[in-house]
Amino acid sequence: MLDLIIIGAGPAGITAAVYAARKKMDLLVISKDIGGQTAWSGDIENYTGYQFVTGPELVAKFEEHMKKNNIALKENEDVIGIEKKKDKVFVKTDKGEYEAKTVIIASGKRSMELGVPGEEEFKNKGLTYCATCDGPLFSEKDVAVIGGGNSALDAALQLIKIANHVYIINIVKELTGDPVEQDKLKNSKNVTIMNEAQVTAVLGDKFVNAIKIKTKDSEKEIPVQGVFVEIGLIPNSGFAKGIDKNEKQEIKVDSYNHTNIPGVFAAGDVTDVPEKQIIIAAGEGAKATLGVFRYLSRLK
Repeated sequence: MLDLIIIGAGPAGITAAVYAARKKMDLLVISKDIGGQTAWSGDIENYTGYQFVTGPELVAKFEEHMKKNNIALKENEDVIGIEKKKDKVFVKTDKGEYEAKTVIIASGKRSMELGVPGEEEFKNKGLTYCATCDGPLFSEKDVAVIGGGNSALDAALQLIKIANHVYIINIVKELTGDPVEQDKLKNSKNVTIMNEAQVTAVLGDKFVNAIKIKTKDSEKEIPVQGVFVEIGLIPNSGFAKGIDKNEKQEIKVDSYNHTNIPGVFAAGDVTDVPEKQIIIAAGEGAKATLGVFRYLSRLK
């Protein structure tokens, strides 16, 4: 019988695991991957202690910290359900079932899709959701980044160093990402920002060769060989049946990271905690484990 199962190995899950190991808990981390959205991030300039670090470099540091504490990890497993029975929580994955006294859900978020014609057809054929992963494939090509928030600006900043030209297609009146990032893009010679523009289709033959966009005044096609979708994230909370969520399907937590089910905690981007930042997710992971520690102490 484990003390704790942590679902997810992004900043929240890994920090929760390190804190649990230091509390001498018998724990297991179950995750589809290591790093979550952080692994997809480009240049990070706002994580305390690092004036500059890339997403993959920070994830490597997280993983190194986890390994140093000899934390048990089940990687490449998808959690498909959790269930509380008496004093046990059962976690079911696509490969097995595990049980523990407590669970921390730190499963993060995933990219939203455009939902337009051509998106499914051209996935991995010029259309992608990860500039860090796939950006180098588009050297000297014209590309479009769809979105105007921080993730879109981060993708565009990576791509201006690689691509020939970057179009930013933003559905609202102004970009909403950090002003510092906006300034960098506005000063770049190979960027075109198109506000109040909506993608209506992704076009191509075997691979992407254009996008169709609609503005207030017209509809037109823009020739591009790559499309990077960065319109937001949705929580990976579908498996968490019976747990209270808000209208965005984020798991509701209190200030101690409790959910509505005793023994089930949540942390990071999958929760309703405002502001989705790496440093906030890490702090929430720490809080969640301290909440678990208090809960287990009361059980004893």
